Amino acid sequence: MPFTINIYYTGTNSNAKKFFKEMKESGLIEKIRAEKGNLRYEYFLPLDDPETILLIDSWENEEALAFHHKSTMMKEIAALKENIILK
Repeated sequence: MPFTINIYYTGTNSNAKKFFKEMKESGLIEKIRAEKGNLRYEYFLPLDDPETILLIDSWENEEALAFHHKSTMMKEIAALKENIILK
């Protein structure tokens, strides 16, 4: 059964936007979108909070998401988040 997760990333000094930029430039966004079972992976900027970005992440089923969470991409994403200091 398909499902969607909404994740808010918040930082300071435009760190959330820097995180998105690094995700895009590194090719991670396109790699995630190409994963089997990914239906949607998009970032948005809330109009009322310039220090936050919203990720809308949709998957065909829990197995596809579990496979994604075990991928090396998750380690890369975690490292980016840590380097850029996001919540």
